[in-house]
Order: sequence, then structure tokens, then C-alpha cells
Amino acid sequence: MYICVCKAVTDSQILTAIDNGVCTRKKLTHCFGIGKDCGKCNKEVSALLEQRMAPVQLLPSATNQPITII
Repeated sequence: MYICVCKAVTDSQILTAIDNGVCTRKKLTHCFGIGKDCGKCNKEVSALLEQRMAPVQLLPSATNQPITII
């Protein structure tokens, strides 16, 4: 889905950039030029960044023992 229509940037492009280390709004703007023209994409870009950068929370085991991930 297009997030920034002005620059024709999709959500998958933004998520791929985040997964490859682009971890700030300023860096996303530098990479894609998003948010500079009309600004309508700013909220969606920030939401994608926040969603992807949120820490993963593991549920504790029933016995309160450390969880081993293989």
C-alpha cells in the first residue's frame, strides 16, 4: 500500500528499510524524501516506525523458568 503518494513509497519499502537499520524518522525522510511535500504521510510513517521498533515481549513460562528459544 502506498504510504507516501507524493514520492510513491509503499509500506513494504519503509518496513524493509527499517529492518535494514534505518531506525529514525529523519533517516527515512533522507532515504525516501517522504514527508517533505504535503506531509499527509507523516502519521503513518511514524506509526510504522514505532510498530516495527517496539520491543518484543516474551510471555513468562508457567514455572517462571527462563524461556529457551532454539
